[in-house]
Amino acid sequence: MKKIYVGAAYYPEVWEPSEVDADIVRMKEAGVNVVRVGEFAWGDMEPEEGVFTLDWLKTAVDKLYAAGIDVIMCTPSCTPPRWLFEKYPETRIVYGNKEQTEIFSRCHPCKSSPVMREKNRIITEKLGEAFGAHPAVIGWQIDNEIFPYNEGCYCEKCKAGFRAYLKEKYGTPENLNKKWGMARWSLAYKSFDEVIPPVRGRWEHPSLQTEWTRFHCQNIVSYVDEQAEVLHRYTKAPVGTDMMATNLLSYEDVNQKLDVVQYNHYEPAAELGRMSFAYDFLRTVKDRPFWVTETQAGWNGSTFAEFGYRPEGACYANTWLPVARGGEMVEYWHFRAHPNGHELAHGALYSTSGRAYRVTEEIRRASEEFARCRELLIGSAVKSRIAIHYSSTAVINSINAPMIKGFDYRNVLMDHVHAAFRHRNVDVIETGHALGGYDVIFSPFLSTADEKGLKERIIEWVKAGGTWIVGPMSDIMTEYSSKYTHAPYSFLEELAGVYTKYELPVGNDVYRAKWVDGAGEIGLSICYSAYELRGARALAVYENGEFAGLPAITEHRVGRGRVVLLGSLPDLNTLKTLAGGADLLPASGNIILTERTGGASCLIAVETEGREGTLTLDATYSERLSSRTLEGEVAVRPYEVLVLVRA
Repeated sequence: MKKIYVGAAYYPEVWEPSEVDADIVRMKEAGVNVVRVGEFAWGDMEPEEGVFTLDWLKTAVDKLYAAGIDVIMCTPSCTPPRWLFEKYPETRIVYGNKEQTEIFSRCHPCKSSPVMREKNRIITEKLGEAFGAHPAVIGWQIDNEIFPYNEGCYCEKCKAGFRAYLKEKYGTPENLNKKWGMARWSLAYKSFDEVIPPVRGRWEHPSLQTEWTRFHCQNIVSYVDEQAEVLHRYTKAPVGTDMMATNLLSYEDVNQKLDVVQYNHYEPAAELGRMSFAYDFLRTVKDRPFWVTETQAGWNGSTFAEFGYRPEGACYANTWLPVARGGEMVEYWHFRAHPNGHELAHGALYSTSGRAYRVTEEIRRASEEFARCRELLIGSAVKSRIAIHYSSTAVINSINAPMIKGFDYRNVLMDHVHAAFRHRNVDVIETGHALGGYDVIFSPFLSTADEKGLKERIIEWVKAGGTWIVGPMSDIMTEYSSKYTHAPYSFLEELAGVYTKYELPVGNDVYRAKWVDGAGEIGLSICYSAYELRGARALAVYENGEFAGLPAITEHRVGRGRVVLLGSLPDLNTLKTLAGGADLLPASGNIILTERTGGASCLIAVETEGREGTLTLDATYSERLSSRTLEGEVAVRPYEVLVLVRA
């Protein structure tokens, strides 16, 4: 990392050359030091089949470079030109109602189409040849927010590909029928050719839905990898693809052959504090700082604005928070509001007429502060001893077979688990992530725990001294959304030293629990399981109902470590108690605290709710942004950022 990047998406194809010149001046005024270009410009890059016109783009890139502004070059495979779709209609996706998409916005391409993939390869190769060694281009973005939209494509090639995927995975229809339980309702297949993809709105089999999703995600990974393979032949700059919040399309899988994790998010200002969950996840996917490639500067919008204007200071804090948590780039969508089209009401750093907004000044301020804190930020990193599992398989299972009405896996993790550690460093990890270096790992609602070698790895990690706090409703499903038949869990019951007496996957507030040592009551929510001890000891027991007296939280010693099993989701204070250790500093709940260590060290506090908070310092600190010396209890202003170095 050479510096912290602050920028925006920019579309030189929209503007006259003189306007591009004026915008570059505005970029410098706004503290913008990087822009993304090219992601929707295929029609201008290849106006006719085989006719490539990249001079206009090179001119823009040259001007940006001359002004000291770096460039992320994007491949335009999200928006192929009209001539391509019309000449090769098989490149267009087909919806579940068998209608082929018309050409009306973006994200039209079928990921299974050999023609589409060949055309992607050609345009990517042309871009690689033209810009792979350009000194302005510090990174690459493949496609745009790629995802299995509308539950994927239903064309004949995708159907055939899905059946081939099932045959490769299950071998025989008989094995698939057994794994999915298709004897029930007489749904058994006699051949893979009988498998019909699920359609939105029908009451479909969860295993069918899960595998259809997995097929499309696998198809997307290969679609991205093909372009990455081309780019890696032409450039040494990092290559990534900008992804949205959900882990349904596995970040771990998509980024395996890529170089940098890229992330887009558009939450309103009220969601700012919750976004630390995403940053704590992105930080762990690759061994390098992540990039926020899109976030909103003011308001969202299509042909009308929505999500509201950010309160004063919110955009500033939104720029600082991902950097504090381990990112090296924050880019806004977009630099200058479009004069027409589908998103003409979307906010930006500058209006359509080229006038700055108040948020523009906030972004400039953050950019200047990053430059001042450059050595401190690039010389330190975020390291954690606590981790929380966030599984792509659990995301898919929670959509197709949530077990609890209205259950939202990601929101539960953010608000009812991760929120307990906003004053401590914590990693959010996938099931394939290495476990070494962690003292405590939480695995709540990890529906499938026996995947990617996690079962064997977590057992060895516990035996070596780790504390695994697991449940509720973890290890209850196979990867294809079926339950186990030999026990409620795959292996957890034996490892945790319990026998599960009751399971109640019903969210209500009926049941209460208390610590067995008399330390007080524990708040419970979401679901309820009660246990009999088979070697474990009870940490907490239910107080009422048919569960009264039965363990709700248990502990079992395994080797030098322990397994703590949660029968229900306890309150945040209980989670903090189970994890042990102390917060970095005492602080009010509206403040996110991050410790950065390495060649340089500091604490960064970000107020995220637009109200005054408090922070109690344990020593005398130098505050780098204001040059103040601080000690004792400190008032933190709305959306204020403090960069604290021990004096």
